Amino acid sequence: MGSKIEYVDSSQIYATNYVRNSKAVGVLWAIFTICYAIIIVVAFITPEWIGNIEGEVPGKFGLWTVCYAEENGDMCKGRLDEIMSMSNRAFQGATALVGLAVLLAILAIGAMILFLFCHSTTVFHVCAWMQLISGAALVAGCALYPYGWSQDIVQTVCGSSAGEFQFGKCGIRWAYILAAIGCLDAIVLATLAFILATRHVTLQAEPSYAPASLYKGEMNSAYLSDSASVAGSRKSMNIHPVLLMPPGQDDTYSQFSQRTVPRSIHSGHYSHPHSLHRNFQL
Repeated sequence: MGSKIEYVDSSQIYATNYVRNSKAVGVLWAIFTICYAIIIVVAFITPEWIGNIEGEVPGKFGLWTVCYAEENGDMCKGRLDEIMSMSNRAFQGATALVGLAVLLAILAIGAMILFLFCHSTTVFHVCAWMQLISGAALVAGCALYPYGWSQDIVQTVCGSSAGEFQFGKCGIRWAYILAAIGCLDAIVLATLAFILATRHVTLQAEPSYAPASLYKGEMNSAYLSDSASVAGSRKSMNIHPVLLMPPGQDDTYSQFSQRTVPRSIHSGHYSHPHSLHRNFQL
């Protein structure tokens, strides 16, 4: 058996590679979505947004918590269920906005279960809008937070020079930076989810080919036109080749026919009419 040559449509190869790559990107998107939720949850509950631990009254501030450094450890004040009674309205609004961002990030993770029941395009759209709104709320919360630095409770720790967008003796701590990273993360994840939802390949039906193989000794009928002729290729075209033989001068045997009729039987000028032009068919 000769070597076999297989023919594959390039569009099918492209579609297969695209589906494989899109699944890998989708898995990465899901992993970073979980990471984004963890980032903003930590930033939300940690009182490490701004602070001064080396001043006369060392302390740290979060969204809804203030902690003072004492000999026995940090003494923190503020509870999440007391957010409506907070005197610092800027901190109150920032807490509500960042809390909304946390809620939407968690819902986006829960929405991944819909991949089992709904089309992936729908799920990606839902998660993308959740992440976009979550990122917008997180950006608004981070932008609103500095407006509360002019309050007396903040100036107690950061000094009288502290004000709106002025740190005074305090500085930005790691939770505020983590929230800023979360803003960028939410925008990137939402953009990626929209791309995964809109860019997809519609897989076509498997094309049907003529025998997609070529063996030694066979002619490929795909390369023969109606007017083409290949002598000896009976498998490709149903044409019977014809061999034209000129009339012979002597009595000879042809390897394709019977004994030729003698040139002269009764007279020297006699010639059989069929011997002038013979067609031999294989």
